[in-house]
Amino acid sequence: MASTLTVNNHNRDVVGLKYVYPVLSRRAGGLSIGINFNINNACNWRCIYCQVPDLKIGAAPEMDFQLLEQELRCFLDDVLNGDFYQRFQVDEDKRIIKDIAISGNGEPTSLKDFDKAVALIGGVATEVGILPQSKFVLITNGSLMHRPNVQGGLKKLQEYGGEVWFKLDSATEEGRALTNNAGQSCRASVDNLLIAARLCSTKLQTCLLDYDKQGLSRKEKNAFLDLLRGIKAKDCVLKGVMLYTIARQSLQPEADRLQRLSPETLNAFADEIRLLGFDVSVC
Repeated sequence: MASTLTVNNHNRDVVGLKYVYPVLSRRAGGLSIGINFNINNACNWRCIYCQVPDLKIGAAPEMDFQLLEQELRCFLDDVLNGDFYQRFQVDEDKRIIKDIAISGNGEPTSLKDFDKAVALIGGVATEVGILPQSKFVLITNGSLMHRPNVQGGLKKLQEYGGEVWFKLDSATEEGRALTNNAGQSCRASVDNLLIAARLCSTKLQTCLLDYDKQGLSRKEKNAFLDLLRGIKAKDCVLKGVMLYTIARQSLQPEADRLQRLSPETLNAFADEIRLLGFDVSVC
């Protein structure tokens, strides 16, 4: 018997495929078809809330494009024409493909042929009628936007009406080091954000959490607001800001030190961001 899909279970192996997996996504608001380039559980960051098991530092391995296309076509056919929703006990109101999301178990833009992969996915999804009705999303930490093959992929994503969800969990160097274990500076991240927004429709995705019962500090909030003011002054157009907190158990060493932030805390901060003229969603 198949598993039940829930927002609390994002098992990449739920349908037994190498690259393709379904999830019920809080941010997408329904069925999201994930594409996992990082099947080796390798990423260039180590976010303390990450749910990837045995996470290691590294890049995505070589892609088997023939297998990716085969899996994507077969899975989309199962969802559109088979009994997928019944097997996985998906509620009637969730039985719609909200998006195809390039995400997975690491930083997807680390794939050497990233631009080719985006073109393949977009082409197949358009051919079978998923795009442009559903969204085409890249979920990324944004650290490799300076690479030509990544920029080529973003241009392709834009051609298919897609959007970038650019991770920015903290606007302080201390916060980035703690939350993301990222060697890249906040300034470099902003430069990459400007590149992404210039090439493709872009949203910020910001995971806020309580570390060691410290809550969300005024310092972190002020730094984030200052960063948004700065990018607005550079004529950077963002499609929106998505605030969320942890929903599933981290598999990193810091897991026991992490707690969810309350809806009240997230919504109060969202209101401050809205005063700067940005669209904000909270999930």
